[in-house]
Amino acid sequence: MVCVVEPLGKMLVIAGLLLAGVGAILWFGGSKGRGGLLPGDIAIERGQFKFYFPIVTCIVISLLLTLLLRWFRK
Repeated sequence: MVCVVEPLGKMLVIAGLLLAGVGAILWFGGSKGRGGLLPGDIAIERGQFKFYFPIVTCIVISLLLTLLLRWFRK
């Protein structure tokens, strides 16, 4: 018989780690004047118009999540 609780436990641990990671990023990185942007993120400010596109941040988060999920699947 297959145990259903074990995969659920792994997913809860992953979700908790992700939530803690996002919280740490917001806590420590959110106090920067530029919103915690990484080098390479696009920031355009002209008068009252402000546009932020965090492309490098998205790539870094994607790589970290991919590595984390691969690590937990093995």
